[in-house]
Amino acid sequence: MELIPAKTIVTRNQTSEWFGSDYTMNIYRGCCHGCIYCDSRSDCYRIEDFGRVRAKADALRIIRDDLRRKVKTGVVATGSMSDPYNPFEAKEQLTRHALELLDAYGFGAAIATKGTLVTRDTDILQSIRERAPVLVKLTITCTSDALAAKIEPGAPPPSERFMALEKLAKAGVFCGVLLMPVLPFLEDNEADVLELLRRAAACGARFVYPALGMTMRAGQREWFYQKLEEYFPGKGLAARYESRYGGRYYCAVPQADRLWRSFTAACSRLGLLYQMPEIIRAYQQGYAAQLSLFS
Repeated sequence: MELIPAKTIVTRNQTSEWFGSDYTMNIYRGCCHGCIYCDSRSDCYRIEDFGRVRAKADALRIIRDDLRRKVKTGVVATGSMSDPYNPFEAKEQLTRHALELLDAYGFGAAIATKGTLVTRDTDILQSIRERAPVLVKLTITCTSDALAAKIEPGAPPPSERFMALEKLAKAGVFCGVLLMPVLPFLEDNEADVLELLRRAAACGARFVYPALGMTMRAGQREWFYQKLEEYFPGKGLAARYESRYGGRYYCAVPQADRLWRSFTAACSRLGLLYQMPEIIRAYQQGYAAQLSLFS
């Protein structure tokens, strides 16, 4: 695997509002999932050749030194700019060993991924949870494997991600779904969204956190339109986006208010959390309950 230099990897977040995470850790750069909507392709991030996965050289030593220098422990998030469970992780095991370091130094973990390999590391997540909070967020934007094969061609199909979710839940890991983005004209069918909620609840998900729309920035927008024409020829989707949203950054789905009402009603009926403060409070309380078993 190609290596790139890094001086630091575990960095302090400005706030802990995003799932209660205090720090961010990205070991890999780039992603091979090929998601047509990926915000990380935006020019503002300056990631050249984004579809090529590279690892940060001497990553585990840097992470160890970063953790040693922290005055205060906290929850370390991973998966914000690259997937920690990309296919290379099966051999490299950098994410697994990084989690072992979090465990050794008393830090919690908040993982965002489309990768089903996360289930390999339930043993470490269970160990971390004895002393610190643990949260796993599996991104699932639709229930159709056929549609996902077009919009997320390099990622495991949704059916496999649901199975991974069920394995994590059965292992006692606090987990749920990132329903983001919901692509206008492609994924915003109310029946499909409600079916995703039903399946998530059946798998033991504790939450579904949504974004009923998508972002579009320079670089990302051009890639997205190109892939719409490639994977959905003759449907005029790029023209529909351009007509409705123009150069807008956030593109909410049509009838967003109606879909939100249906979404929240279904979450309440199924016992799924969907508001950030409630999700943070629930997984932190879960850690506290686990901690009491060892005190």
